[in-house]
Amino acid sequence: MPDYPPLSLPDDPKLVRNITHFARALRKAGLPIGPGRVLDAVQAVAAAGFTSREDFYWALHACFVTKPEQRLVFAQVFRLFWRDPRYLEQMMAAMLPAIRGVQEERKAKPAEKRAAEALLDGMLDPPEAPAEEPEDTEIDIDASRTASAEERLKTLDFEQMSTAEAAAAKRILAQLQLPVTPIQSRRLMASPQGRRADWRRTLRQAARQGGDLQQIARAKRRIRWPNLVVLCDISGSMSQYSRIILHFLHSAANAKGAGWARVHGFTFGTRLTNITRHLHQRDADAALAAAGAEAQDWEGGTRIGDCLHAFNRDWSRRVMGQGAVVLLITDGLDRGAPEALAREMQRLQLSSRRLIWLNPLLRWDGFAPKAQGIRAMLPYADSFRAGHSIASLKDLAQVISSPADAGEKARLMALL
Repeated sequence: MPDYPPLSLPDDPKLVRNITHFARALRKAGLPIGPGRVLDAVQAVAAAGFTSREDFYWALHACFVTKPEQRLVFAQVFRLFWRDPRYLEQMMAAMLPAIRGVQEERKAKPAEKRAAEALLDGMLDPPEAPAEEPEDTEIDIDASRTASAEERLKTLDFEQMSTAEAAAAKRILAQLQLPVTPIQSRRLMASPQGRRADWRRTLRQAARQGGDLQQIARAKRRIRWPNLVVLCDISGSMSQYSRIILHFLHSAANAKGAGWARVHGFTFGTRLTNITRHLHQRDADAALAAAGAEAQDWEGGTRIGDCLHAFNRDWSRRVMGQGAVVLLITDGLDRGAPEALAREMQRLQLSSRRLIWLNPLLRWDGFAPKAQGIRAMLPYADSFRAGHSIASLKDLAQVISSPADAGEKARLMALL
């Protein structure tokens, strides 16, 4: 029997430990991974072997990915963890301004930043301050009339939020829903407890019995759910609000059991853009990246009248034909002809079941409708509400199905 040289195997192999760290990174990136899947992954890698990179990728993919929207996040975390350490350095440089410029910068793709943050979790925390020597002096802290960080975040203006606060606000808004009351349709459906007599069905049943009328068929009106149409201003004065509100719109469009028949999204600045199909992607980063790529007028000027005219002409009949509720999100600062803007607002109100206008300028206590665009639009809004904070959007969720709610419209109409 030939003698083979001894193999240089490590005494403490760390593949299992690295697979566990990789699973933790995926969990921080949003994938629901528990200890059972980690054990499955270790067994799958042992069965598939570690000779081929593709086999290793798909063995982990089969154990950790259960939904199509998780594929992109998995691919980015896998690339950063197992293949491309240079990109990890770039993300560290982007998060630490002091060392920016050492690496070559490039634009992050959807889910890349989330994957890098999951891998760098805890590595970029500021150093702890040196512990001071205890002193004998006792300090009494009066915590009365103070608010928790979450309560402060709910009332903080979107425009004044830091990056971390904006990310926390997006997580809160992702759990917020817009409940809606169903609408009674004119069409009838068979129901033994219905109050209306269905004479056609009664006669058909009698014909089958040789003309003998045995029972009067009953019917009731069908129940249907309305559409939600969102028109969001993405001009320069609304850019910070638009980003967070579009996150809220994405969660509303993908919420199960929320009640809306369909959610349609449009952005407008200098032109109207339909982003409905992008909002139905499960991953929020990929959805908003695709919507931002299609809306070329982001942070540009504002032509509210022209954009409303394009919506009324091209899309109103398609998306508003079943009593849709319209959310118009804009500050109303338009320099176009006020007569044309008022005409398009009136047409939009007549086409919708309810027209709710969210204006971030209502955050000011002394706000008055002095701009000509606001003066032209205000009379045709059924409800006029603020839309600058988490609390204002929660208030919207409570009253969106209330036809009697007019918000601040009555007070501001008195100032016209």
